[in-house]
Amino acid sequence: MAGFAEGRATWGRPCEPIINSMARVIFLGTPEFAVPSLEAIVGGPNEVVAVYTQKDRPSGRGRRVLESPVKRRAGELGLEVRTPEFLKRDSALKEMASLEPDVGVVVAYGKLIPKDMLEVPTKGFLNLHPSLLPKYRGPSPIPAAILNGDEVTGVTVMVLDEGLDRGPILAQEEEPIEATDTGETLGERLAVRGAALMRGTVERWLADEVAPQPQENEAATLTNLVDREDGRIDWGQSAAEIWRQVRAFQPWPGSFTFWRGSRIEILEAVPTGTTGAKPGTVTEDKQQAVVVATGRGALAVAVLRPEGKRAMAAKAFVAGRKDFVGSRLPS
Repeated sequence: MAGFAEGRATWGRPCEPIINSMARVIFLGTPEFAVPSLEAIVGGPNEVVAVYTQKDRPSGRGRRVLESPVKRRAGELGLEVRTPEFLKRDSALKEMASLEPDVGVVVAYGKLIPKDMLEVPTKGFLNLHPSLLPKYRGPSPIPAAILNGDEVTGVTVMVLDEGLDRGPILAQEEEPIEATDTGETLGERLAVRGAALMRGTVERWLADEVAPQPQENEAATLTNLVDREDGRIDWGQSAAEIWRQVRAFQPWPGSFTFWRGSRIEILEAVPTGTTGAKPGTVTEDKQQAVVVATGRGALAVAVLRPEGKRAMAAKAFVAGRKDFVGSRLPS
């Protein structure tokens, strides 16, 4: 499923294919997920004339102001970096137009691109989305695929338009979801696979060797922005559902519960049998250390992180807190 049938592109205003010459590319991206795509485009036959990314923002407990991963990598590559606060301003539009870009590449930029700006590059903007569109449009396709128990997801390169992930598709590739995958590990693989797909698609798009295919809007599903409270574990759910949640919400927001008013994040766990106890009841198993009853089945917890402390084996946590076993965790 690596792409669609070739043919002359029909999207956008009429233009000649850009072949046998170096095209001018602008790249828009912000998080670590976008870095492999930036590196792939820089390593291709075309020129990256500017990189757009989000402004430096405070992060962590110390609220240190940090550069985005894309800004940091772009600086290492010697690329010009721009961080406009508002894309809708005329000054931002004129600044981008002055670059005379042939095509824009967007990978998790984090801001909507205004209609007028979409028309600046001669060949428009191409966007990388980490799902097999039209499934999982929106901001959280990677955790959604794990949460729903999918066995396969993938990456899509599409032409960017005003809709939310509704643009015509240029290419797609599948990626299996392993039983051990977390949001982090799956995201890392999709970033690498998507980078290679984006580079090849950009080159074919510039040469008018790929025809956009409209999405089937009737088959579309939409994801929501993940909130910190989404990580709170409901022990009334099944063990399988909680297991998928633990994996999906790594590294953020994590999957957590509370004991004696303190937050405990569950890092590694697997479904296991049943205890017959009420959901949230903690029991001890000699082989699996800590087992928590759920609405259906039980969850064996291997690794957890107490509030304000480093991750530790569940066995070590129980060894110092004997009254943890037998307690009942809130839903």
